[in-house]
Order: sequence, then structure tokens, then C-alpha cells
Amino acid sequence: MSITAIKQAPLREHTRILGVGAYRPEIIVTNEDVCQWIDSSDEWIRQRTGIVTRHRAPRDVSVIDMAEAASREALAAAGIDASQLGAVLVSTVTHPHATPSAAAQLTDRLGATPAPAYDISAACAGYCYGIAQADALVHAGTAEYVLVVGVEKLSDFIDNSDRTISFLLGDGAGAVVIGPGEAAGIGPSVWGSDGSKHEAIRMTRSLLDTRDFSLGAPAADGEAEPDSDAARQSLWPTMRQDGPTVFRWAVWEMAKVAQRALDAAGVSAEDLAVFLPHQANIRIIDEMVKQLKLPDHVYVARDIVDAGNTSAASIPLAMHRTLKEQPELSGTLALQIGFGAGLVFGAQVVVLP
Repeated sequence: MSITAIKQAPLREHTRILGVGAYRPEIIVTNEDVCQWIDSSDEWIRQRTGIVTRHRAPRDVSVIDMAEAASREALAAAGIDASQLGAVLVSTVTHPHATPSAAAQLTDRLGATPAPAYDISAACAGYCYGIAQADALVHAGTAEYVLVVGVEKLSDFIDNSDRTISFLLGDGAGAVVIGPGEAAGIGPSVWGSDGSKHEAIRMTRSLLDTRDFSLGAPAADGEAEPDSDAARQSLWPTMRQDGPTVFRWAVWEMAKVAQRALDAAGVSAEDLAVFLPHQANIRIIDEMVKQLKLPDHVYVARDIVDAGNTSAASIPLAMHRTLKEQPELSGTLALQIGFGAGLVFGAQVVVLP
């Protein structure tokens, strides 16, 4: 029996980032504000993290609201109508619904239906994971244009009195449009994970725990029954981290990943114009600059000073600010790297839109 040949999607040789957009919430939280909740000081927070302020979204502004604003700017910058999108990818760990996805709702809001849409849960590496997938979709001919959004409303999942991570975190959204290019604009993705360290950044409890308590199940050994509003509120899962473990991993392992991304793209640190690291901690960023031996001419994004750590949104937010403040860097080479809870990581060399 003969097998009928089937058609395959036409391959595209080159891809690139066509436009970038951002949304920064209106509420500014200073270090002095944070110190009302934790025993710390503006000086300590600046010295340990580099953060001066962070943005927090109002209660009535959702992950999808922020993603929509950033996406509309990215589409306009790329000169692409939402109806042309072949896929919508939203990287987030703070959409408060397990289903439906934030991406599906965003697609409807933008007028991109019936584009396929899905969420990516890769924390602070989520944006780089999205770029890896969008790049592959466009290369393979599965989609001509792909929207990648990194968005977080981390303020919904923090305990303001927690000293391990709450003071680091901010809210925001960044988005890019990926499409075909006349020359290579996205280098090979170097990405991976180390689940053996999953406890380093974690939630305080699972939603199943919250469900069981709300249904009157007995408390676990050594845990008090929720007998007050404050106790019940504490049942909500919030973020924690083992700071020293995360710091050591980021400092010693992520520079190696960044170097692998440079090697995979066939470029050196000298060829770069911009470094866009995940905005986790200014000391991590500065140490990576040293280990990579980045030349003085390389612009290093330090959006963390004003925005805090916005997880999946941090790299596109930093890209947006870089190009707004330094427009002459458009079209130059940038190294981007994200890393965080999982533990997961991802990096690429890209041509800036």
C-alpha cells in the first residue's frame, strides 16, 4: 500500500523581536513603606538588593489587565494587528485561576481569536522560555507572528511581614512580538532546570491545604486551627525563599549558562551592546557582569532599582526601559537570561527591536 505524501509547514530561516511593550502599575512602594512591615531599613535593602522602589498593582487591576496594556504597545511597536497573531504565550505564576488560562482570555481581549493560547509556568525564566517556544513556532512555520508576555501580580502572593522575599517583589508586565526576520535575530536558546532545588523558592502551602482548612479539616500536627480572620488569611499560599541558596546558585551557575548562550550564538562578550539579566538582585547582576568579563561599553540593565523583582516580567520590562532611555541601542545585540523558582533557567542572544 502506497503512502500519500503530506504537506509540511514551510520553514523560515530567520526570526527576530519586532516590538516591545510594557505596563508598570501606578502604586509606588518605597523601602520606607516596606519597613513598616518588616524590621529593616532603607539602607539595608539598598545595600543587599539595590532596590529603592517597586510597583504594585491596585486590587482591581488583574494579571490580564496588565498583560493587555503591555501587549497593545508591543503590537503597535511591531506594526502587527492582533488578528495576525499565530499564537499567544503568557508567562506567569500569579494568574489566580488554574483554568482557563490567562493567555486565552488575553487573546479574546486583543481580538486575536482564534489564535492558540497557553500559559507558561516557569517563574523568573518564564519570558525566556516563551521566547524559546515562539522562536521555534515561527521557525517551523507553525505561526508567522507570536506574542510573548511576561506578567506578574506578585503582590497577591506575598506576606508583607516575610523577610525572605516579600520586600523584593513588584508587579508589572512586558510583552514582545516575535516574527520572521531578514537576518538572524534570536540565537539558540540555552534552557533547563534543576528540580532537586525546588524548595529554594516555594509557596508556603498548596491550594489543597487551603481547601481542607476551609472545609473544616483538622489542622496538621503542631499547627493551630484558624480561629481568627488573621489566621484564616495566613492560609493563603504566599512565597518564601532560601536566600543564600538562591544567591549562590545564581552567582555561580547562571554566568555559565549566559556564556553557553553566547557560545551557541557564535558571539563574544565584546560583540554585545546590552546585557538584560533577570532583575533579581543588584549584587547577582554585578557578579555576573564580572564573571562574564563584560566590556565597559556593554549597557547593563538595572531596572530592579525602580521596579523590584517582577519575575517573568523583569526582562521585557528592562528591555523596554533600555530602549526608551537609550534608543540608539535599537538593532544591537543583547544577552538575556532568566532564572528562578523550579529551579529553572533560560538564555538567548537577541537583536533588540
